Amino acid sequence: MSTRWSYHVAEIKVQLFGRSVTERVQEELTRLGQQGWELVSTSQSEAVDSVRLFLKKPA
Repeated sequence: MSTRWSYHVAEIKVQLFGRSVTERVQEELTRLGQQGWELVSTSQSEAVDSVRLFLKKPA
């Protein structure tokens, strides 16, 4: 029997003011991890204006 997955993409936009992207990514990963999501991959846009987090969890 194969496992079925649900997928989620979270986008963290770069902001000039406020917390760093690193802090915001860590906060988002902690929040999503508590909901059962597991980080699979990340990507950063060429313009470096956002970071995308790709997550999955059993359906």
